[in-house]
Amino acid sequence: QVQLVESGGGLVQTGGSLRLSCAASGRGFNSNTKAWFRQAPGKEREFVATINWDGGRTIYEDSVKGRFTISRNNAKNTVYLQMNSLKPEDTAVYYCATGEKTGVTSNDLDYLYWGQGTQVTVSS
Repeated sequence: QVQLVESGGGLVQTGGSLRLSCAASGRGFNSNTKAWFRQAPGKEREFVATINWDGGRTIYEDSVKGRFTISRNNAKNTVYLQMNSLKPEDTAVYYCATGEKTGVTSNDLDYLYWGQGTQVTVSS
């Protein structure tokens, strides 16, 4: 069993920054692909960013490229999402996820375990 616990969300003004963290516990998935997704009110969950098992490969959703950075520390079983130049449209609940894959994937069906989410609110 894998547990993922997100933290670092909050309220920030437009143009501000936040750093989300996701701590993983449980055997067997520490070195697998990790990802961040988000879901805004009234909208479907959408992919944000993913990172492969060793951190050497990442992909981002187009709207966050150049503003968000995903990284990981396997020794600490933690994945991060640094979010800069935040916009009101980034407001959402952010979820981290992992699964059995080791390469990057933006398909939410590839992720078996999900955290409870952390709220990010960007005021205009």
